[in-house]
Amino acid sequence: MPNRPMPVFPEPDTQAFWEAAKRHELTYQQCNSCRGVVFTPRAHCTACGSPDLAIKVSRGEGEVYTYSVVRQNRNPSFADLGAYAVAYIDLDEGFRMLSNVVGVNDPTKDVHCGQRVRVEWEKQESGDYPIPVFRPI
Repeated sequence: MPNRPMPVFPEPDTQAFWEAAKRHELTYQQCNSCRGVVFTPRAHCTACGSPDLAIKVSRGEGEVYTYSVVRQNRNPSFADLGAYAVAYIDLDEGFRMLSNVVGVNDPTKDVHCGQRVRVEWEKQESGDYPIPVFRPI
């Protein structure tokens, strides 16, 4: 998907995430007060409300929690794709993110719940920010 929409800045909660993506680092936050894991990036812990959050780098491995296969898309950025898998990925560090499962021959048959995956970075034709996607391991 070489033409995905790119983030627009300034955006204080997610800018650090996208800057780390340029270095091919998948980041999440952990609360220094309650040790809760926070994703997507934000200014306060979702468990206790503390603003004392540390940025951590994920190993980028996890498993498919659930998924859907998109067979038609009217967005011009995705028009040439054909069928593709959109999945919630449970990362080993304890957070869940929405992404794509790539590198499969047939997303209707080759993706399954519980499948182990690893992050890789999709370079965009336009834009500075690579997109984290997941490939089966």
